[in-house]
Amino acid sequence: PGRPLTITTPENVARVRASIQKFPRRSAVKHAASLGLSDRSVRRILHRDLHMHPYKMMITKALSERDFETRRAVCEDILQNIPAGNILISSDEAHFHFYGIVNKQNYRYWAVENPQELHQRPLHSPYVTVWCAVSDFGVLGPYFFEENGL
Repeated sequence: PGRPLTITTPENVARVRASIQKFPRRSAVKHAASLGLSDRSVRRILHRDLHMHPYKMMITKALSERDFETRRAVCEDILQNIPAGNILISSDEAHFHFYGIVNKQNYRYWAVENPQELHQRPLHSPYVTVWCAVSDFGVLGPYFFEENGL
């Protein structure tokens, strides 16, 4: 009837289930290390036996209806005021927060169904802004701005 089960035994499945129930936010690698199993074996048990998947947390900012209206109005104003034949400069900025920001790339939640977990954070926290622009004549920047000015 095929190869005998060596790792995905009922005992190991129960151990992985208990570990996940106790620490659902822990990575599969850390569960594997604590259980003395390989990372691949733990993932196999999670997927095939327990039907669990790693869900990523969504980071949201509470938006009001007014925010959507304001965004639309600003976009329409910009589109109406672009003069023909002018040089186009494309720019962007990034905010680097000092603390309190969750790195959702490293955050997983193991569950049978998506828990729809959200992390709401304050709208304003200390940060540094980096600005840069690109056009046909080269790159402008980067320029660094602190929260309270230059």
